[in-house]
Amino acid sequence: MKEKLLEFLELLKRSNKVDLIIIIGIVAALVVGLFTFSHIRQTADKQIEATSKISFTVFIRGITYTGKDLPIKPNEKTFISIRNVPYSDLDIVNVTAERRKVVLPTLNNKKVMVVEDVSQAYLYDVAVTLTDTAKITKDGAVVGGNKVKLGLPITLEGKDYKFTGTVADLQIINETEDEALNKSIQSVNTADNV
Repeated sequence: MKEKLLEFLELLKRSNKVDLIIIIGIVAALVVGLFTFSHIRQTADKQIEATSKISFTVFIRGITYTGKDLPIKPNEKTFISIRNVPYSDLDIVNVTAERRKVVLPTLNNKKVMVVEDVSQAYLYDVAVTLTDTAKITKDGAVVGGNKVKLGLPITLEGKDYKFTGTVADLQIINETEDEALNKSIQSVNTADNV
């Protein structure tokens, strides 16, 4: 036994260091493959629990526009970029736009009233609701390699507009048949909506 160990050590001394590094790399890859195959280590593909339709609202604050109708309209498509990375054309479900408001106190009451700010007549706050198909994981919905969460910066771009806003709401539509997964998805959404 001692002779075999001495032969092995002599073989290691004579071998090239590059060969040793290659052998160690192959052994490490085999170990990782064994752990993955035996489900001890999960790959990214295994973490995706379902695919579902989602709708999310992008809130765009302070658009200056002097025309009659906003250029972004429901039932059209808009190209979105997530964190300045181009993604895809998505369907616009709903658009709501309001002129900037100001709070004014009333004279005789302790109440206040909210009126349109005439000093900023062309300034709007816009909420745009979009739909897409997302991969659902335990951490939430993933679109274009990005987790869609509240506050995620998104740019909407059309033929004659380019607006940047943040995700203000997220809803998962057509959830899966698995009740346990539905509960975990809803708990992630409510935790994110705080």
